[in-house]
Amino acid sequence: MPALTELRLNRRELLGRGALGGLGLGLAGFPAQALVAAAAARDFPAIKALLDGLVDSGKLPGAVASIGFGDQPPQFITRGKLAFGDAPDMTPDTLFRIYSMTKVVTGMAAMELIERGRLRLDQPIADFLPAFGQMQVLLSPHAPLDQVRPARTQITVRHLLTHTAGLGYTIIQHGPIQQAYLAAGLGAGRLSRHPLPGTPATPAQAPSLAAFADRLAALPLVYEPGTQWSYSVGLDLLGRVIELASGKSFDRFLQETIFGPCGMADTAFHVPGAKAARLATNYGIKDGKALPIDPGASSVYLEPPAVAFGGSGLVSTPRDYDKFMAMLVAGGRSGRRRVLGRGAVQQGGKNLVPSGAITAGSFVDSAGNGAGARAGIGTKTGVIGWSGAAGTVFRVDLARGIRVACYTQYMPSEAYAIYDTYPAAAATDLAAPQLI
Repeated sequence: MPALTELRLNRRELLGRGALGGLGLGLAGFPAQALVAAAAARDFPAIKALLDGLVDSGKLPGAVASIGFGDQPPQFITRGKLAFGDAPDMTPDTLFRIYSMTKVVTGMAAMELIERGRLRLDQPIADFLPAFGQMQVLLSPHAPLDQVRPARTQITVRHLLTHTAGLGYTIIQHGPIQQAYLAAGLGAGRLSRHPLPGTPATPAQAPSLAAFADRLAALPLVYEPGTQWSYSVGLDLLGRVIELASGKSFDRFLQETIFGPCGMADTAFHVPGAKAARLATNYGIKDGKALPIDPGASSVYLEPPAVAFGGSGLVSTPRDYDKFMAMLVAGGRSGRRRVLGRGAVQQGGKNLVPSGAITAGSFVDSAGNGAGARAGIGTKTGVIGWSGAAGTVFRVDLARGIRVACYTQYMPSEAYAIYDTYPAAAATDLAAPQLI
């Protein structure tokens, strides 16, 4: 997720144009029933203009936005089709590769195990994975693999949740450590069945989450644990910790703990053949043109993965992911059913970055990192959000009961910067500057 641009919006202008403009009130403290009625009466002009601009211009074939308040059903805005040419229309049930929006699902699953007493936030992961008990750290991020020193700090669950474990990422690192990750089959996720121009060649992926963890433990860290925020495979490794702490496979734990209870029937690590017709095509943007890199009808996601990536692996729909967000807004409840403990959600939405860790210049600069997502601080406390590598983005305001998301399918995500422009549009329409 690229760094979020800190757009400066005039609050008076927002109030004049947003969901509550005629009332001259912000969202905080506004009665829920009146808030829902006021928002429903609006036509979401900024959001619609954003989606129309992407689709009508031919930049993308389609997009879906969702907006929800409290325990009310979501409102969806759909534009275009699943692919260019003769393709079905986009709907709230279109399947999207959500990539790093998987991270907050994994993070909240870990928080639930903490709530149940099966994990501790500051517990060394070596309690479950002894191979991580004596790690080595590179003398510099680009150093040869033999230029290392012993780590002084144990990697903890908190570190994995907040990208402060010192682990690497093939999409971030360069030099010897990136090549070592690739050679060990520790890539960042799945893109296509075919090699893509401009992307590093990827040998066979590790055959299981257990093998992924073992191979990762054999390589040096990029940073001393707890000292530096650096985007990483921490949430992928956390999936293996969840397996060992829960006694269940990672995908089964998510299904039984979150997806099933929330009624998220379309969220999984692969797309069954019967649902392939609903999977949007993913496009690569080159010189302003969209080229298919993973067509829905022949997608790599039609095959179960060797590794259930907790950092990037899920496919979901706007309707399903809204159920997850609504559950968080409701403090862990989905309808009348308790899904996650209230404490798990509340703690997971707070800044969990260890004291003293450097975040300046990172994706969470001027903010915090909660359970797998950026966590607001100061006036933005209670707001969590992240984006996906293929043009998806969400915000959940736990304090005010707002949830918004947008779904497209293109890479790289900065080509159209949907991770910035959609929160800004939602902030305008909802008079909610805290969403930016």
